[in-house]
Amino acid sequence: MSAINSYIKNNKQRFLDELIDLLKIPSISADKAYKKDVLNTADFVLESLKKAGCDHVEMCETPGYPIIYGEKIIDKNLPTVLVYGHYDVQPADPIDLWHSPPFEPVIKKTSIHPEGAIFARGSCDDKGQMYMHVKALEYMTSTGNLPCNVKFMIEGEEEIGSESLAWFVPRNKEKLANDVILISDTGMIANDIPSITTGLRGLSYVEVEVTGPNRDLHSGLYGGAVANPINILTKMIASLHDENNHITIPGFYDKVEDLSSEERAEMAKAPFSLEDYKKSIAIGDVYGEKGYSTNERNSIRPTLDVNGIWGGYIGEGAKTVIASKAFAKISMRLVPNQDWREITQLFKKHFESIAPNAVTVNVTPHHGGQGYVTPIDNIAYKAASKAYKATFGKTPIPQRSGGSIPIVSLFEQELKSKTILMGFGLNSDAIHSPNEHFGVWNYLKGIETIPYFYKYFTDLSLNKKETL
Repeated sequence: MSAINSYIKNNKQRFLDELIDLLKIPSISADKAYKKDVLNTADFVLESLKKAGCDHVEMCETPGYPIIYGEKIIDKNLPTVLVYGHYDVQPADPIDLWHSPPFEPVIKKTSIHPEGAIFARGSCDDKGQMYMHVKALEYMTSTGNLPCNVKFMIEGEEEIGSESLAWFVPRNKEKLANDVILISDTGMIANDIPSITTGLRGLSYVEVEVTGPNRDLHSGLYGGAVANPINILTKMIASLHDENNHITIPGFYDKVEDLSSEERAEMAKAPFSLEDYKKSIAIGDVYGEKGYSTNERNSIRPTLDVNGIWGGYIGEGAKTVIASKAFAKISMRLVPNQDWREITQLFKKHFESIAPNAVTVNVTPHHGGQGYVTPIDNIAYKAASKAYKATFGKTPIPQRSGGSIPIVSLFEQELKSKTILMGFGLNSDAIHSPNEHFGVWNYLKGIETIPYFYKYFTDLSLNKKETL
């Protein structure tokens, strides 16, 4: 396995060049204008898997964007790892806040990434992290170090809810059969503090529409006599939290798991500087649910946030109107045991009930998914821990994430498999934001670490069989 460092060193520039070529393609799944680009990205991934050593690669059609499937089966008696990733990316807006064009990747040094970071949309989420697995496979196949079977399932709709994946997985259980699912779509605490994500929050995403008069009205002639949908919407949204930032939707917390004081104490052992946290995002103070720390608020507690709000006139200059309609997009991050469909209905019922008779309200659910917690006493977690120890020189810290990967619970339901989340990004990498980036060191470290997971997972799996 020591040969991997030499392999990475000898192929570093090619690995970077290939990723840069992948990042140049604007595979924005949320915008139909980029359909051709999304499909071109699927072609790129397919060809990359072929070159990396998969014996069988295919583009699987779905009701939406295709899923790229690849496999390298060396012995059916050996364990099988299923790698999941996605090739679609978030929209790049607002473009004017990018320091360089989002689909013209550049490598720049930063205080956190002295060896340079790749600035481009999708660099960390998830093209860079997904491509680490492709290059790790290339190393293992080209050097004869692949210890088990591997399958790849790379989709193009993760950023819009993975609807086609939810259609695909139940129909292809035999094709996707595996012993563990490996995903790199999360992060770690710091480059010198490796961590493994052991929990994800669920998600409910809705859009709300508030309608008042049947047309935009003159604010002088009608102001004060007719309900203003924008005013009403902002009041309704404000009422969704109380003075302690507790969500006010009836029944919202009924199934929320309260972690024990012992578990919270273990979480608190993770290194964290509140001052550095505030400085990194340029805020004067943190803000959130009373009674919980910052790390607890963004991982083990549910949230409700407005992701966008609009209505009326927003052009240059003035236009004195009372808008006919006002809109908002709202996401709720959920913790394990909260069912996203149930929460969506609770939101809809409550939001409609608090609207005055002067307006009408329409709530449109978009997508969602369940939360997930993976045990740390199984062999897959132990293999991942040993892999990080081998390359970082430190045992990783188990950590729950505030993010959501809704398909993880689907995998467990349909494929009966546990998922290991080996992320190599950092919170400072600005995913979903302007100037997203991914450290060159992190990219190469992922390629170095992943093969160790295969080795240790195979060893532990075979040892387990021998003891049965």
